[in-house]
Amino acid sequence: MSGELLLLTAAVIVVVSVLLSKVSERFGVPTLLLFLGIGMVAGYDGPGGIYFDNARMAQTLGTIALAYILFAGGLETDVAAVRRVVRPAVALATFGVFSTALITGLGIHYLLGHNWMESLLIGAIVSSTDAAAVFAVLRSKNVGLKEPLRPLLELESGSNDPMAVFLTIGMIALIREPARPVLSLVPLFLQQLIIGLALGYLMARFFIRIINRVKLDYEGLYPVLSLGWVLLTYALTAWLKGSGFLAVYMTGLVLGKESFSHKKSLIRFQDGIAWLMQILMFLTLGLLVFPSQLIPVAGQGLLVALLLILVARPAAVFISLLPFRFSFREKHLISWVGLRGSVPIVLATFPMLAGLDQTHFIFNLVFFIVISSVLLQGTTIPLMARLARVDAPLVRQRRYPIDFDNPEGMDLQLVDLFVPYGSEAAGQQILELGFPRDCLITLISRNEKFIMPGGSTVLEEGDVLLMLSSPENLAVAREILEKRREEKPPGG
Repeated sequence: MSGELLLLTAAVIVVVSVLLSKVSERFGVPTLLLFLGIGMVAGYDGPGGIYFDNARMAQTLGTIALAYILFAGGLETDVAAVRRVVRPAVALATFGVFSTALITGLGIHYLLGHNWMESLLIGAIVSSTDAAAVFAVLRSKNVGLKEPLRPLLELESGSNDPMAVFLTIGMIALIREPARPVLSLVPLFLQQLIIGLALGYLMARFFIRIINRVKLDYEGLYPVLSLGWVLLTYALTAWLKGSGFLAVYMTGLVLGKESFSHKKSLIRFQDGIAWLMQILMFLTLGLLVFPSQLIPVAGQGLLVALLLILVARPAAVFISLLPFRFSFREKHLISWVGLRGSVPIVLATFPMLAGLDQTHFIFNLVFFIVISSVLLQGTTIPLMARLARVDAPLVRQRRYPIDFDNPEGMDLQLVDLFVPYGSEAAGQQILELGFPRDCLITLISRNEKFIMPGGSTVLEEGDVLLMLSSPENLAVAREILEKRREEKPPGG
């Protein structure tokens, strides 16, 4: 294939993938499945006929893509919301992942007859979850989740990949060195955890100092700086034998809660990069699999998927959350949201590169498990949320035609303030309300339209004010808007 034709094919595949994501939203099918399907259609067994069998390239691309996806996920995580669910999320991301791997491995050994090491290796590969696809389904169906389920699932999905990577690498090491004690892996795990967390935090702090102090001549260089910083964080941490995935996620979390120059534009840029990485990664993994090879493993794959969905994940969730106050319905929903995604497929390439036996069988089995999980769980999550009575109206983030990037040295915030129904402020002009002098109402959102306010603008119930203010006076403005109108007694 000539260079021009290769570029044309790649461009068409990417553009078609993006446009078809709208179809995915409408029918509630996770975009993961869509992108994988396009890759399989373009592959050697499909109409595209593209032959791709380079596991190392797929793993390298998958690793880079996951680094950017995790960084963007951490950057957009509401740290204030997840702070109260840190302990249960950490329990799910560590003990929950370990329990899932162990129970799945036991089931594979006894149900399918595979040897212990191979069974536990497959269990480790499929042990982590991918909640990004879950929330795409929830958004497409206009279904939200009651607190604190959403922040809990966000934090778990962003932090459980390092544990799955560690378990997979550990099992590969034990298979290659049967005489190696299992307990020898514990110091390795602690080393990866500590170095990953520490370097992630330090790299975030260094980034803030650099971007606030170094004034680049061109605005377009700031996104380039953030791109390089993510790779630097991952590579440096991995070189020092830490968890690179945990480091980039930690860096994103720290940056997400701090103020620094060009923050909003960098968040939008990294969100786009994360989507591009997801598309490229899923397409590559779709190309790597040969659909004709999935048929022989379909029976075993479906059995393992059901074991994972109905036994291993629920057992791991209920055990991990025993010390915490979650209702049975909430635990049930958390169990069902254990959607498998791109990470297990990337991890399934590790045994190939390690030269183990049965690697193609493992890869095809894992691929089928992921597809089964997406189809069975991904398309029924809204229904399960309603049946468990933990669904809530989905709050979509409001978009404004203006933006504000807080400059260094100024402690200002651009926030949404809602005019409640029954508020004393409704029906009054802005100048009559006595807002502090540094509270500037820049825009009013009313009935899906925007209004440029003036002092004589009359507020209405349900208005959303986009206000620029200091944190101190923001509380005063909220108090003014939330003051309720006194109810007059009948006949008074």
